[in-house]
Amino acid sequence: MSEYRLTVGLEVHAELRTETKMFCACRNAPDERAPNVHVCPVCLAHPGTLPVINKQAVHNVLRMGVAMDGTLADYTEFDRKNYFYPDIPKGYQISQYQHPLVRGGTLAGVALTRVHLEEDTARSQHTLGKGTSEGEKSLVDYNRAGVPLLELVTEPVIHSAEDAGRFARELQLLLRSVGAGEANMEKGEMRLEANISVSKDGTLGTKVEVKNINSFRSVERAIAFEAARQSAALEKGEVIVQETRGWDEAAQKTFSQRKKESSHDYRYFPDPDLPKLVLSELPECSAAALRAGLPELPAAKRARLQALGILQNQDIAQLVEDAVLSDFFSKVETELDTPELLKTAANFILNDIAGERKKNPDWMPQAAHVVAVVRAYQSGALASPQAKSSILSGTMASVTAAETLPALVAGIIDAHPQVVADYKAGKGAALQFLIGQGMKESKGSANPQALREAIQKILG
Repeated sequence: MSEYRLTVGLEVHAELRTETKMFCACRNAPDERAPNVHVCPVCLAHPGTLPVINKQAVHNVLRMGVAMDGTLADYTEFDRKNYFYPDIPKGYQISQYQHPLVRGGTLAGVALTRVHLEEDTARSQHTLGKGTSEGEKSLVDYNRAGVPLLELVTEPVIHSAEDAGRFARELQLLLRSVGAGEANMEKGEMRLEANISVSKDGTLGTKVEVKNINSFRSVERAIAFEAARQSAALEKGEVIVQETRGWDEAAQKTFSQRKKESSHDYRYFPDPDLPKLVLSELPECSAAALRAGLPELPAAKRARLQALGILQNQDIAQLVEDAVLSDFFSKVETELDTPELLKTAANFILNDIAGERKKNPDWMPQAAHVVAVVRAYQSGALASPQAKSSILSGTMASVTAAETLPALVAGIIDAHPQVVADYKAGKGAALQFLIGQGMKESKGSANPQALREAIQKILG
């Protein structure tokens, strides 16, 4: 079965960060807990209501297209995708078919087919009614109905589950970096569908779609399982059925849901209630204007940090994934002129500052203060514990002056004659004991290396 070649194409849906929904003025509030509070006649599909295009959502998709080197549409329009489901109040979804906002592009080495804009569905909740007389029932929360949704489709050019997971992680990172969306998979803000096929002759086999996968590990496991299932079936002489399957996280396997629809089943046609868009008539939608407004993208940031030659791969990944830490590191970087100083700063930022922010996400020290602490530490004026406490407290730790060390060391030597004798007899532990006593007497304000040198100078 190892002779079969896996081919995967991904479809990704990501909710966009906007003030309002896609076609109405209701708040786009993904964290709202109360059901059906951000609704209106438009997103509830009351007769006679008309949609209005959300300019911010269009702009977000175009920025993503530029960030992935896609070709922006000159002419675009919205279409009605007709199908009935309880979470689609209109009986159709407003999407894009023949004229998407973006065509082509690449991300993480994966070629893209298109990126388009549509509206999200409502959220269905199914209850079993255990212990009540109501029995089973389904509830619908329309807060999510009409939320702007980016849909990205890749070419079928992915050949391993790991590459699929890597692409999805990079897309999430790009959405966050550009500011287009948070893409929290655990909240359903980013959902993956994988079109999976296997074949021996290099052609595309019959594809099976696995829908609504809600974690990166799950998409990798679902692809691996489905590849093994299809390969085993073909070995037995069975025919792969084009269908939609779900992923059972508990059982770690896919299961059949329904026969896969084709595009003609949805009876697409242009939405007559929405205007066509000629983007070339909007200067702010030009590729040049959009590109000028982009922040440093993850791939470029990764390459820049690697070029410094002082960071490990995991350190680079941490900075690329955390925009706040990354921006702080960049501020510190401009003030430190040697690799040694910058490496020291990186250690404090990635360990001590990042650790404190896990407990207090809103906390961040002043960059100038951290630069001063790093310089003091590198010069030997501060020991590591003093430097850390200085950064976390926001004030420079008091330091025992070098000229007072001889008197401090003399007192320690007088108080511990036996330890001094052990030191002169060649016992290395005796020196460490004396240094420890010096740190104790100075209440941690002495530099351990300076103490060592002072003791060795006096004792010879």
